[in-house]
Amino acid sequence: MIKKLSIVLLVLLALNIEAQEGTTSPYSFYGIGSLNFKGTVENKSMGGLSIYTDSIHVNLRNPASYSGNNLKIGGFDNESRPVKFAVGGELSSVNLKTSSQSAETGTTTFDYMVLSVPVGKFGIGFGLLPYTSVGYKLESSILLNDEEKLKNRYRGEGGVNKAFLGVGYQITEDLSFGIDASYNFGNIVNNAIEFAYDNEGNVLTYHSRETNRSDLSGINYNLGLSYTSMITKKLQLSTGITYTPKSKLTSANERVFSSIVINSATGEEFSINELESDLESLGLDETKLTLPSKTAFGLGIGKPRKWFVGAEYTLLKTSQYSNPIFNNNSNASFEDSSTFAIGGFYIPQYTSFNKYLKRVVYRAGAHYGNSGLKINDETINEFGISFGVGLPVGKMFSNVNLGLEVGQRGTTNANLVKENFLNFQLSLSLNDRWFVKRKYN
Repeated sequence: MIKKLSIVLLVLLALNIEAQEGTTSPYSFYGIGSLNFKGTVENKSMGGLSIYTDSIHVNLRNPASYSGNNLKIGGFDNESRPVKFAVGGELSSVNLKTSSQSAETGTTTFDYMVLSVPVGKFGIGFGLLPYTSVGYKLESSILLNDEEKLKNRYRGEGGVNKAFLGVGYQITEDLSFGIDASYNFGNIVNNAIEFAYDNEGNVLTYHSRETNRSDLSGINYNLGLSYTSMITKKLQLSTGITYTPKSKLTSANERVFSSIVINSATGEEFSINELESDLESLGLDETKLTLPSKTAFGLGIGKPRKWFVGAEYTLLKTSQYSNPIFNNNSNASFEDSSTFAIGGFYIPQYTSFNKYLKRVVYRAGAHYGNSGLKINDETINEFGISFGVGLPVGKMFSNVNLGLEVGQRGTTNANLVKENFLNFQLSLSLNDRWFVKRKYN
């Protein structure tokens, strides 16, 4: 296990060296950023399904998955489930397109790190993952003396992370219940620069910059049920439901106005003088942010260790979102978000020892939904199709998971931006035995 963890640490180090903002989406300008997918590469490769659970993969989306039946194959002799460790990251390439321009950008991000430990009929899971990401660079222009000039430049970075602890309990052989508690923390920094010109349209030396910083923290909960049962001798039914109640985050806010000089060669900004805004007198020094409730349910059918196909519907009550410090965009509003996903997997022959490709897990899926964000009366929708493979490595059913997702978000209507994205995911799913029953004295 030590060797496996050493490999994981090297992977994490490489990801952190390369990682910049967790997103480059201009839509992360709104609210507290773009919502990250809470799930593993295995989930994402099946369109985002969370209803399928087994004894050798972590399922972050449903805490009921931390419990379950003992593993009867691979030398476990129905004694226990393995200790599961998973870590994943993503490389994203995005084409941003408006009605008149286009640009290419990309990010490399750390997505999750989680450990799941079996304790009899209970299971415990804990880990760390990003919840939202902010990473945008936008500009607006004006017409001066029949010439287009740069008027404003907007830049944002940061996001909210989630550290969680979950417990699952096996009520019956087919039914499990789970709950996890998450501590959300992080900060978001937004900058807006206003450029000044003289009467002849020449840029002036000094410009104005407004910087807003919000430090966010709070706790929320996630409940889950998982039911799996054989409906015939060969077919298995899997169903699941999760519910996240509405919760609150505390936002500690700062706002600073500055006069700046910009180096024309490097773009570096130098502050000449600063004035901190008295947010306390406005009642905005500390605000409460409402995180919306979420409900997801789905079902699927398959042959154990052979194939599976399922569908899932998720409703996020994004209309509940509120925070006075961010509610300053008259052209944007939040509406309830819904997503529909389908997907599954296929294993040619998991017991094959002489043909490696027959033990590979082949996954595919698709999802479609709206983000909950509405700008200029246009709903920001997202569609994606995904593919993936699970490559067996080592012992104890450990595997390397590769995923590829292609899709688009947004629209070029109403002067908005369409994002065409290509995401490549990599994860390690490592299993080990920590608790072995002694058979001989």
